[in-house]
Amino acid sequence: MPLARRQLYRRCPAWLRGCATTALALLLAQAAGAPANARAPAGAPGPAWPAPPADPCVVYVQSFAGPADVGIKPPTLSRIAGWITGGGHAAVRLDKPFGLALDDAGNLLLTDTGANAVCCLDRAGKRWLRWEQAGKTRFQSPVAVARRRDIIFVADSALGKVLAFDLKGKLQFEITHELERPAGLAIFGDKLFIADSQRHQVVICDVDGKFVSKFGRRGSAPGEFNFPTHLAVDAGGRVFVTDSLNCRIQIFDATGQIQRVIGGPGDGPGCFSRPKGVAVDRYGHIYVVDALFDNVQIFDDQGRLLLNWGDAGSGPGQFWLPNGIVIGRDNEIYVADSYNHRVQVFKYTGKQ
Repeated sequence: MPLARRQLYRRCPAWLRGCATTALALLLAQAAGAPANARAPAGAPGPAWPAPPADPCVVYVQSFAGPADVGIKPPTLSRIAGWITGGGHAAVRLDKPFGLALDDAGNLLLTDTGANAVCCLDRAGKRWLRWEQAGKTRFQSPVAVARRRDIIFVADSALGKVLAFDLKGKLQFEITHELERPAGLAIFGDKLFIADSQRHQVVICDVDGKFVSKFGRRGSAPGEFNFPTHLAVDAGGRVFVTDSLNCRIQIFDATGQIQRVIGGPGDGPGCFSRPKGVAVDRYGHIYVVDALFDNVQIFDDQGRLLLNWGDAGSGPGQFWLPNGIVIGRDNEIYVADSYNHRVQVFKYTGKQ
């Protein structure tokens, strides 16, 4: 132990040194016996869809509810302090994960509307970053997140604006023009797309926050919206919009011209009741989360249903009011399982 740390330790009251020693022993014992994350045991495959004897297209990988579940631990002294005080890193657990996004490096960003916080899982750096405010502005209802380089964009529906801040939490700027209740975010190139559910439109800004254009109005015709929420953008720049109360997904080009409509109201496969997150994989498959059905449906580029998985519950592959979804370059699928207080991870293993 370094001299300065030994001197600090000796100055502590005896009872505190005893607590620290006990806490360290408990932590070391726990680390020796506890699993690093919530993966299925080795040799025991998780659920897969469709069911055998069909070849699996989607397989369950793991779920996590906080940094400890993905093998991220704080420094030992911080863990001891947290154990003594009942707080600290160990107390960081997801409450209601909502919006999901991946940055260019594959780091997962998420919003937690139960904790009014924004998190970033940096797997390569083994870090779990968390913000509860941007500058002096505390989040009130962070529902969507996106990242461009070192700037994080958060749509806060209660504040009625998009906040842009750096990794230190310093506010860079706010976007308020043409916004009332921002609900979804997506970035393509130097454009930031913002779905506003109250104004029934999608606003396009540049990544510096300057207004560029907008499209949409309230209605049920193609190109019109009834409370749009989530957004996604594919590699070609097409914009996918969850048109929530019209129970459909609408696809636009980068300028806002309508190209296709997927789904519609109903209670059968290929229909939606409460569509939420939307995402596109590298093969062009379109994934849509439905919070009422507690499932995920996959469509091809023409809008034909390929597969659906999930039902109500708390086991692997089950959901309770799921919300956001995002897909990485390696076909890992992240789903915000909001009321189960976790993110579930799957992998697409099917054909192109």
